[in-house]
Amino acid sequence: MEGQIPDVKKWVILYPVYINSKKTIAEGRRICAAKACENPTCAEIADCCSYLKLNSVIENDKAYPRDFMQRGRVRVLLKREDGTLCNPAIPSRKQLMLHVAELVPRHPGRTKKQEAASTTSTGASKSSKGGKKKR
Repeated sequence: MEGQIPDVKKWVILYPVYINSKKTIAEGRRICAAKACENPTCAEIADCCSYLKLNSVIENDKAYPRDFMQRGRVRVLLKREDGTLCNPAIPSRKQLMLHVAELVPRHPGRTKKQEAASTTSTGASKSSKGGKKKR
């Protein structure tokens, strides 16, 4: 692949809604809600694909047809030109969705946000309790 531009039109498309636990099957979710993750982003999906040693490209100008307000999709290379798998643990699109949905909640950006939110919420609750005692 070095020196030539890859043909990304043949790569598998993964919309964030496919693995979003907040969506119904009618809205576009493709895996069971128990294995899906909450509100994934294209950047998180692409990071998970690179962690799985799969080439991926984010297309920010594209949108899911049923939910065109949410922009972005990720194209992932599962099989090389000769038909061999890039990652033998992920032979299909379904397996890709399951692996990515498992990895997204552990994404570094997501865990930092949760730590910051828990720190601010505990700090706010302490100050509100202290305000009630003074009155």
